Amino acid sequence: MLKNRLPLTLVLTLMVSLSFTSGVFALDYTNRQGNKATFETLEETRVSSPAAAASQRSGEMTFKSHPVLDGYPEGTTYVYRSANLWSGRANRSNTNILVFAEKSFQDKDAALAHLKDLGLINIIDTAIGSVVLITPSDPKAGFAAGDQKHYYALQTAMLSLGGSERSNNVITTYSDGDYFGGFGFLYLIGIDGGATFFNNYIASTLDYASRIAGVLLINSKMDEIRKVASVLPAYLVNPTEVVEAKYKAANKTDAVKGDARTTIYFNQALPLQQVIVHREASPNAAAIIRRVYDEMFSRAMRIPVVKQGLHSAGTPYQGYNFDQAPYSLAARNVVTNGVAPDGISVFPHQEDRFSGITTQAGEYLQTWYEYVPGEVLQNRVAPGTVPLVIALHGGGDDPMAFVEEVGWLEMVRRERFIIVAPEHQSLYSDQTVLGESLAALAAYMMKTYPAIDASRVYASGYSMGGGATLTIATSHPRMLAAVVDMAGAMFTFTDKMEAQFKETDLPFMYLTSAYDLQPNINPEDGSLSDNSQVLLNKFLLFNNMNQVSYDFRAHPKCGFQADAWSETLLNDEHKNFIWYLNNKQGVPMVAVNYTEDLIHALYPQYAKMAWDYLTQFSRDQKTGEIKYNPYIK
Repeated sequence: MLKNRLPLTLVLTLMVSLSFTSGVFALDYTNRQGNKATFETLEETRVSSPAAAASQRSGEMTFKSHPVLDGYPEGTTYVYRSANLWSGRANRSNTNILVFAEKSFQDKDAALAHLKDLGLINIIDTAIGSVVLITPSDPKAGFAAGDQKHYYALQTAMLSLGGSERSNNVITTYSDGDYFGGFGFLYLIGIDGGATFFNNYIASTLDYASRIAGVLLINSKMDEIRKVASVLPAYLVNPTEVVEAKYKAANKTDAVKGDARTTIYFNQALPLQQVIVHREASPNAAAIIRRVYDEMFSRAMRIPVVKQGLHSAGTPYQGYNFDQAPYSLAARNVVTNGVAPDGISVFPHQEDRFSGITTQAGEYLQTWYEYVPGEVLQNRVAPGTVPLVIALHGGGDDPMAFVEEVGWLEMVRRERFIIVAPEHQSLYSDQTVLGESLAALAAYMMKTYPAIDASRVYASGYSMGGGATLTIATSHPRMLAAVVDMAGAMFTFTDKMEAQFKETDLPFMYLTSAYDLQPNINPEDGSLSDNSQVLLNKFLLFNNMNQVSYDFRAHPKCGFQADAWSETLLNDEHKNFIWYLNNKQGVPMVAVNYTEDLIHALYPQYAKMAWDYLTQFSRDQKTGEIKYNPYIK
């Protein structure tokens, strides 16, 4: 049975408008601000940020500092911004390090000198982002319960990327997040009383703790009645026994290793959940901060994937942008100066190579990013042995942010394949140009990197990128060995596309989630929408398989009897189902991947599931036949 079909124009509008910030769909794409480094009090940032945000946007837009900061205690908080911050669709990619120091500073110069002494200015200048130095509202009393309210205000302003208010039909956008905030790469350092304040007033609240990807706490204490409310990687220097026990419990540690000074407690199944305890009479704070950034902070991130407001009811700004705690903790493979620690190089391209394939408006594929393992660049792998993944971002997303947040960058680290991630937003309305452009990009990659295995070229994208995946899949199926469409159900199929599949097959996985957009999922019961049903039946037809008659009473989510299925728990947090439909040879040519709890958002576990499906397949370059071997990765 078919339910709730939406017009194609409405669906495309929904998909393309799902953006974090506004942006111009045009050539010469940029994702950097080009700003100079600045050091200001928080009050000064509130004056500077509206004009800075306006300078990054085209058109008439109004900006202001977030009103949640009204009444914030003056002279207590300082903000250092590195040069050339991420901006536009990539503004959430900035690294943010919060420092709680129970001391006061005579002036800004003294505060900046303190951050330099800790080595944090050098770190953030390389990492790209901000360092926020927070001191007590009452310097004599030190940090107290009242400072928790101020932290909530600061968190709200920093995470409200694209948040806005409306008055008399005028929309005013908050500017603080663009100026010195972000989400996902938020880390915290607490020293002495600042560390104890964090334990007692921030770590114990899920809405706060689950947004932070890692903490360094030096000489901290904790009230016995308190708890750590979320999984939270922690480096503890000279903690009390209570502090150590609370963090070990929160991270569900079940294994231990160490040396004379340092003990590492960790979860064997989920090693990011770790507590490192270091004991030293006179610790060198700067040296420890450097080590913790390199070994912990830069290896972990948080991504919001659940519904808004679950844990912030009753607060003044409940429901603000990215108010989606708990954030998912995931592995990060940070790229610094174009190279990740594990030898993955990232090469940005902006050139006219494909300018012969243009839309009526003159747009063409101009910008893309290549992710290449060091051993490929050093010619240490045999020709024709490395898979290629074409990674396609969603509407309003930055290609690099997409690759990182959906988990592809971490998968490159583990599996050593090549990724190409084009910026393709302005091409989405012209399927012919998009398909030809993506095929030309894949051909260019294979020519540029002889290590690529032409029999293992895959495509996968999210939302609008899922639609782009369908575009190259239906226009050039013989170029691909398999595809995974993530949350992109709406597509217009033509007779020409169907004719191509008379001579070829293409393995296809459709990935969605319980709270996906209505074009993909029926909101009343979380079952596959009309669009998703049509999509699956089209690929069954393309693969010469029997189409299904959907029965959601018998099979509530997917609507059909699967030939094989799995049920797993992803990252110890969300239940996942995969339903497979096999062809006559028993090969799972069509599959549906469904995760509970998740909204329409990037989830770092998606790339691994896509990779696990894609790499079961290759395409014989002579016959065009799909080869299936689930045992070779």
